[in-house]
Parts: sequence; C-alpha cells; structure tokens
Amino acid sequence: MLDVKNLNAWYGESHVLHGIDLQVAEGSVVSLLGRNGAGKTTTLRAIMGLMPKRTGTITYGGEDISTLRTDQIARRGIAICPEDRGVFGTLSVTENLMLPPVIAPGGMSIDHIYDLFPNLKLRASSRGRQLSGGEQQMLAIGRILRTGARFFLFDEPTEGLAPVIVQQIARTIKEIKEAGFTILLVEQNPHFVQDVADTHYLIENGQVVDMLQANEFGGQIHKVNKLLGL
Repeated sequence: MLDVKNLNAWYGESHVLHGIDLQVAEGSVVSLLGRNGAGKTTTLRAIMGLMPKRTGTITYGGEDISTLRTDQIARRGIAICPEDRGVFGTLSVTENLMLPPVIAPGGMSIDHIYDLFPNLKLRASSRGRQLSGGEQQMLAIGRILRTGARFFLFDEPTEGLAPVIVQQIARTIKEIKEAGFTILLVEQNPHFVQDVADTHYLIENGQVVDMLQANEFGGQIHKVNKLLGL
C-alpha cells in the first residue's frame, strides 16, 4: 500500500500542495481528478521524489520513502509514466523498450508487451518520432512494464488521444490490474476513470476535497463535472 499523509510541496516560494492525504491499496486502481493546475501532476512528482521541496510522509509497503532519492524510490518498484511520455525520438520502439534498467524480477518480456500492444509490434523498428500519440503512450506504458516495477504513476494517459485508443488504454489498465499491478492515475476525463478505478480522489487548489468509491462515483458525477468545469 501507498499511504500519503499531509503532503506539502513547493515550486520555489509557491506552496502548491497543501496537506494531501490519500491511500492506494495494493492491486487497486485509484484516480486523482482535477482541473489543470489543481496539483495532480505535482502530487505524482512529489511521490516520486521529483519535487525540490516537500514535507509530509509517504510510506510504501510500510517503509517511509519520503526522504529517499528518485532512483531509490524507483528501486522500491515505483515507476512514473509522464504526461509527455518521455519517448526517445531517435530510438526505435524496441530500443525504447529496452532502455530502462530492470529493477526487480517479474517484469514483462518484450513479447508479452507486443502481445499487449499489437500496434507496437508492427512498428518495432520505427523511430519514436514516427509514432502517433497513441502509439507513444502505449510505448511509454510498455517500457515501465518491462522494468519489474509493480506500482505505476500514470499522468493523463488519455490526453489528446482518439476514442478508440482511449478504449485500448482502458483495456490495458484493466489487464495489468488483473495481473496484480497497482496504479495511481491522474486524469481529467471522468468517463474514462469511472470505468477503470476503484477509488477516486478529487483535488482542487492543491488539496483533496472529496473521495468517492467506485459505487458512489456515478451518483456524484455532477459534483465531479462541476469540479472539472465540464
């Protein structure tokens, strides 16, 4: 389990997270919903140790990881899939997949990743810059699946993607959840997370303002849409 308590973070002198509390149970999918600038990405970056200044406690598997460096956090089995996807444009699909180090046993093989994303198999020799946005997102997810990480931080994986690709990403998240992986998912698309997440945290101005379980989400969709400005 990931347990975040009273998490604060700053960019320079700007206090951008104000006491975030959230929990992500092992084997679950949890969404963090909010508008642009609400603090969603900053929360992921703070968990991953990528913020220059943060306070509060972050425990994973019972260990306090809040003082660890990013590389040490990664070796605990936590991986981030950033919004910009981080695909290397001059490397082929296969080279991108092979680039990160394996940090723990149990990572997916290249063949398994290609079974999960048939489009990538067809583009195995293509350069990253030649891929569509959807293919780049598949590559970014596939790359961390190979590392052996068990806890994934996904930052807006459906941003700018066609509906058919969004559906494929949803199927992928369900499949990797069934395989025992854990996911904290940042999104602005309530319809996407409604179908994949077990718990939903609503964030505004750097604070969690509500938490909804999956069986409550549909009945509170008006509140979610208002928060997101939809």
